[in-house]
Amino acid sequence: MKKIVKLLEKVQLSIGVIMLSIFFLAVIIQVATRYLGVSVIWTGEVANYSFIWSIFMGTAVMINRKEHFKFDLLYKKLTGKMRSSLSIFNDSILFLFSLAILFYGVAATDNFWNYNWVSLPFMKMGYVWLSVPVMGLTMMIYLASHIIYDMKGFNREEANK
Repeated sequence: MKKIVKLLEKVQLSIGVIMLSIFFLAVIIQVATRYLGVSVIWTGEVANYSFIWSIFMGTAVMINRKEHFKFDLLYKKLTGKMRSSLSIFNDSILFLFSLAILFYGVAATDNFWNYNWVSLPFMKMGYVWLSVPVMGLTMMIYLASHIIYDMKGFNREEANK
């Protein structure tokens, strides 16, 4: 499972970096062309949608690295089984939240699949919305690996007694 998670994280980070680079490039083009008095309409949409993808890919990776926003005062005070139990509980709640993101993300992607971008009509809005279920699914995979790891630690503590 660790190898799959590491590979998935690398792929997701790569997608996030590519999308962030596209965002940066689109903004540079937008600024440069406006300075020159030319209006390039598509840069705004490309910047927005690539930024969305980069944020959602980064969010899932942060969940995997346990770097996402959290309150850890209680977690730091606990040790042993209680700490493992709290970690499993928190990850289980996040897993359910990620399941909802996946479920509703698939529905939204399906709803908006045939809508087109305004400035680039050959592009489908579904590709933008696809970032939501991708984030939800990858978060679920990462959280499942955390829960499995914590349960193994919990069982090791039980065996050591």
